[in-house]
Amino acid sequence: MSVELIRPDWPAPANVRAASSTRRGGVSNGTYASLNLGEHVGDDAKAVAENRKRLLKAVTLKQQPFWLQQVHGARVAKLDGSPVCEPADAAVSGMPRQACAVMTADCMPVLFCDRAGSLVAAAHAGWRGLAAGVLEATIAAMQMPAGEMLAWLGPAIGPDVYEVGDEVRAAFVGRDVRAERAFRPHGDGKWLCDLYKLTRQRLSLAGVDHIYGGGYCTYTDKERFFSYRRDGECGRMATLIWLE
Repeated sequence: MSVELIRPDWPAPANVRAASSTRRGGVSNGTYASLNLGEHVGDDAKAVAENRKRLLKAVTLKQQPFWLQQVHGARVAKLDGSPVCEPADAAVSGMPRQACAVMTADCMPVLFCDRAGSLVAAAHAGWRGLAAGVLEATIAAMQMPAGEMLAWLGPAIGPDVYEVGDEVRAAFVGRDVRAERAFRPHGDGKWLCDLYKLTRQRLSLAGVDHIYGGGYCTYTDKERFFSYRRDGECGRMATLIWLE
């Protein structure tokens, strides 16, 4: 099976390239089957290396994207050719064919570009990262008016299955009461959380009006996506963006 990619449907400039992988088209076995791109999840290292080679070929890149050490925080790495050693959950680049990438298996991958096609970024936004301000930090790192930006939301866990506790709801409602709209009661102090709605709210509050994507559910679509919440031990997908 060839590598299956999701291409963002958004009005990005012609020199902006982006893609999100699914779990299809790799060589990993078992719970990592088949296109696992994460080296840190317990999969065979040779299989991961082969999967990453296949991804590069599918997206027609000659060099690997910069793989972040993600920690559910809000630090943004600026990819300018200098070494990046510290953990980060977002990356910004203006260098041609230097891809920004984030890995996910339920969390929200968010891609950014500007209308001029001069800068791109990718952010890893689970609930902790959203609450910590990873989207706002990414927008700030791009150093341009938010109104000039476009954002695309990639595959993440859907609103009908993402159960969270009171502390998650409080982390968002305490900052903005409008976040209440992203939570539905689910009994015994539990809530169903709409990660897509929360992400759109945070982007809008930051001044990003042009938001695309959404509508996926990594948890329920087992054939296409890895899901940590569903399976525990599993692979990782990648969402990446670069300038030609």
